[in-house]
Amino acid sequence: MNSQIELIIFDLDGTLVDSGDTIFKSTVKTLEILNIKSDLKKEELDKRIGAHFVDIFDELNIPVNDFEEFIAIYKKVYFDFIDDSFLYPGVADTLAVLSKRFKIGLLTTKAQEQADLIIEHFNLTKHFDYIMGRRNGMAIKPDPEPLLHICKKLNITPANSMMVGDSELDIRCGKNAGAFTTAVTYGYRKSEDLLNENPDYIIGSMKALEDVVFRIVI
Repeated sequence: MNSQIELIIFDLDGTLVDSGDTIFKSTVKTLEILNIKSDLKKEELDKRIGAHFVDIFDELNIPVNDFEEFIAIYKKVYFDFIDDSFLYPGVADTLAVLSKRFKIGLLTTKAQEQADLIIEHFNLTKHFDYIMGRRNGMAIKPDPEPLLHICKKLNITPANSMMVGDSELDIRCGKNAGAFTTAVTYGYRKSEDLLNENPDYIIGSMKALEDVVFRIVI
């Protein structure tokens, strides 16, 4: 069979894991440790999940001068709040189904070691062929570089891959790489904003992804 999809690449936060509470509490705690005053609201952070903290703090006028120090502390306190994160419905089952037929990748702006630990925490490591977190010297979404890196490592043509995510960053990354794109509407962006990005597919549940990809390959 000539399949057009050989590799499915997933975003993490807002796509596989509902991590809004963990991210918010970890951010607030880190700012407190650094004695940085902020009236950060969860809804303001939620709608920026997926972006780099440098850009988030710049937009929200939060004066973080040493981002490396912030990230180092943030990564340490993150797992103090990990029990406030949950897999979205159908994630484990859908990954189990898809990983039997396709290569599976992860692409997140979280640091590499943090991404590895989160996937391990939720017992999903066995489903992934490649986990791509933020790495020094590597661009982040929406730049296509990390997606193209995954394709190269797994020997898959980008046109035969699909990027699945809940944000404009995911869709733009996929399009920039020449991949299929699927937007999920249950994450941290409004459906109308995702529609404006013109993804190839848009779904309201992880289970619906199975129908999408099997329709493409059959």
